Amino acid sequence: MMKLDVAAAAFALGESRAFAFAAAPSSLDMGTDAPRFCGDIHVAGTVMNTGRTFRVEGRVTACKAFVCDRCLAEGRRDVAHDFSEDYAKTTGEADEFTVFDGDEIVIDTLVRDTLLVAEPLRELCKSDCKGLCPVCGQNLNEGPCGCDTFVPDPRLAALESLLRND
Repeated sequence: MMKLDVAAAAFALGESRAFAFAAAPSSLDMGTDAPRFCGDIHVAGTVMNTGRTFRVEGRVTACKAFVCDRCLAEGRRDVAHDFSEDYAKTTGEADEFTVFDGDEIVIDTLVRDTLLVAEPLRELCKSDCKGLCPVCGQNLNEGPCGCDTFVPDPRLAALESLLRND
């Protein structure tokens, strides 16, 4: 667990403290469809006593392993995402803050949500990935396969039949 000690007796108004954690991806309980990570997830940032709340700001960095959605090649990418959240001991009028009890703020949920929200809908090995050949299945990033991949427009099928009759 990633816990920040914010005991009122030792944390003066306006004071800011730095923190850093390294956590195993399994400790964040991301579910079965969670992204795969190459190693630990690193979290660094600051917690500041603003008087009404404790503002937690920082950055999550990790190495993510993935399978390209076009060519099915495995890849790795370093990811970094910023986060910021205000924590309060009591609920406010607008309920705009996350509430915590005791003298510790647990930021596991904040880190997990930051990683899951930043997850792309499609993961590509490179922006100009050519994908797989629809005929033979070869990875077109490695070179052309020589297959005839011409697909005629079905709206012009009637005209094509006129050309065959001549």
